[in-house]
Amino acid sequence: MFKSIKDLIEQLTGELSSPADTPPDNHTLHLSTAVLLVEVMRAAPEVHEEEYDAVLRALRRKFELSDDELQRLIELAHETARTAYDYQRFTSLLNERFTHAQKVAIVEAMWEVAYADSHLDVHENAVIRKVAGLLHVTHGEYIAAKLHAQHSGPPSGHAELP
Repeated sequence: MFKSIKDLIEQLTGELSSPADTPPDNHTLHLSTAVLLVEVMRAAPEVHEEEYDAVLRALRRKFELSDDELQRLIELAHETARTAYDYQRFTSLLNERFTHAQKVAIVEAMWEVAYADSHLDVHENAVIRKVAGLLHVTHGEYIAAKLHAQHSGPPSGHAELP
């Protein structure tokens, strides 16, 4: 267990900037996934509690973390997203380690966050479209994920994250 959020931040951000020949560990993959979900939430002018809950649900479905660890992961994802200049460093890790179906599931989880407040913001749409392209998700898969997330509604009926 990490002693503080600062220790966790230092470890995870160090891993994200480590040489390409060093394989990412699970913490780095957790952070990369969380950052992409948080970016959808941050894209709209206002952050709604429903969106935060959707991020929490998506991360809980995928990762076996305690509530405290999930809270710290989301805090770290916010901080990392705030200072990130692009999505490439996050999506490249996911492209290396996740199957195509797992990447489509991430896109669907991003849509779930966008629809959590019952309003799709144009900026949320743009973030998801960009990330889907970086994850090599086809346009048809992107639309299918959008429709599934739109019709499934929180909290049941969600796709399993990788």
